[in-house]
Amino acid sequence: MNRKLIIGTRGSQLALWQAEFIKTRLAEIGVESELKIIKTQGDIIQHLRLDKLEGKGFFTKELEEELFTGQIDLAVHSHKDLPTVNPPGLVIAAVSEREDPSELLIVHKDCVDIKKRLSLKHNASVGTSSNRRKAQLLSLRPDLEFTDLRGNLQTRIQKLRDEKYDAIVLAKAGIARLEMDLSDFHLEEIPPIEVIPAPAQGVLAVQIREADKELFDLLQKIHDKKVANIIGVERKVLNLFDAGCHAPLGCYCRETEDGQFEAWTSIAEDNEDFPNRLYIRAETTGGMADRIFAKFQKERKLPTSVFITRDLDENSYLGRYLSKHNIQVDARSLIKIYPTINKLDSFILKRADWIFFNSKNAIDHFFKLDPWILKKTKLAVLGRGSEDALRKYGRIADFSGDNLGIKTEDIAKEFAKLVDGQTVFIPRAKDSLMSIQNALTPNTKVIDMPFYETVLQENVGKTNAEVLIFTSPSNVEAYFQENLIDPGQKIICIGHSTAKAIEMMGLNYTLPFTPDEIGLSEAIFGLDFE
Repeated sequence: MNRKLIIGTRGSQLALWQAEFIKTRLAEIGVESELKIIKTQGDIIQHLRLDKLEGKGFFTKELEEELFTGQIDLAVHSHKDLPTVNPPGLVIAAVSEREDPSELLIVHKDCVDIKKRLSLKHNASVGTSSNRRKAQLLSLRPDLEFTDLRGNLQTRIQKLRDEKYDAIVLAKAGIARLEMDLSDFHLEEIPPIEVIPAPAQGVLAVQIREADKELFDLLQKIHDKKVANIIGVERKVLNLFDAGCHAPLGCYCRETEDGQFEAWTSIAEDNEDFPNRLYIRAETTGGMADRIFAKFQKERKLPTSVFITRDLDENSYLGRYLSKHNIQVDARSLIKIYPTINKLDSFILKRADWIFFNSKNAIDHFFKLDPWILKKTKLAVLGRGSEDALRKYGRIADFSGDNLGIKTEDIAKEFAKLVDGQTVFIPRAKDSLMSIQNALTPNTKVIDMPFYETVLQENVGKTNAEVLIFTSPSNVEAYFQENLIDPGQKIICIGHSTAKAIEMMGLNYTLPFTPDEIGLSEAIFGLDFE
């Protein structure tokens, strides 16, 4: 290509970084370009909430107009800001690799409370302009208060420094790209399977005139086809629901190590509505968006009753989800738990580099003994449920397996790599499967100690609930001593060991992606009833 390309961009520091990134990529393939800064409606109107601005594309319209008139050759956008349908005559010719799509909660250090989820004090004021973030964060922390937040990244962070908020939420991608120094704040990274991001979050889009075939072909050299395939699912979900970029809708798709695809979706009616969430897995991305759309149709039947083998707080995440859908709950544990030790030798803990907890019960029985933990000792948990239980004792996990997959064995393999050659202390249940211990390398020293045992209750009553949620292998054993599954009843298992117990009985089951209340709500919502 002989001509020097003109790249249209907004003027914020982040937008300029993004445009410079594309400019550098073009230079790598021998194409010269220069930047042209263009103000958009979203930049000019700062006094209104984003969802109050008229129409869609208020961060993109002016760039698109300059493309139409030939004032620029290409425009660089944050892909999540683009409407799902291009204006006639324009096309997305290339997308970038994906930056981490996680959310970042940035908290004033004097507003931190690590005993609470997200490490944020009770009734904290959180700044965000996103209805999607508000709905999902309220589902996790209904005590939080939200205030609108506008401006570029630097302006937003300065507002936090000026104590106009206790915390703000931003996309991690923007912070990472600008390498911003946030050392004066407490940072909580929220994985994309916990607070589901906006479709295409973390991806850049290069938009050109559809008639410019030469430029289109050239841009294929910097186009990431795998990312385009994945965010295609997310963007189609957005399109099917006819939702703008500020609707309370999140969708996140990713490819697994075995070449399959999994997607999480969160949709709420408004920013105060408790969102419905769905997790699906497929061999290809084809048809995933249509499957997701079908699951969210209002006429689809949900269960009327659920049985779960543990106590359930009506104010918990799952309790509020079931209440929203008027689902009756039969919650009762079928086992009794007894401690097996009443004193812990502090010398043993001094030797440990890591302590690994694979359940809430292990955490509770461990901390009841008032253990003395050295500052050097790191803490690991199996997943989000255990992570929340650990916070109640004023501790934050240094390793959590909640983002690694369904199988305990997969989490165990990653943990084994991390602790190779170190000493790991594992408080556990008597007669546990010892999946973590078995995965550790020969170089790793294990201090293994049973802290509690489970005893089955007798004469466990049968439930007529449509969905049966089993929380442990012991609860499975206790229930099926005298009971059978009725036709039409569906089973959900928390944890892979519980699933194995059901599998050995020849029964079908659903396994949530995460063994916690968010995972359970996703699994319940995904079930089909006639």
